[in-house]
Amino acid sequence: MSADLINLNRARKEKAKRDRLAEAEANRVKFGRTKAEKLKEKAEAERATRTLDAHRREEPQGSEGSEG
Repeated sequence: MSADLINLNRARKEKAKRDRLAEAEANRVKFGRTKAEKLKEKAEAERATRTLDAHRREEPQGSEGSEG
């Protein structure tokens, strides 16, 4: 009836690694977005900016003809 011998230093490092991986997974779920989601959001923001700029009633500041 001999017990299995373990290296405590190795066991400590393995536990720390498992903890880091678990935390990383939790952060990916909490904060992560896929590349497709990021690209879609960027495209939507650009489209909204173009739409707003196209529907301006007055010329942007600094353009010719806006001075008196």
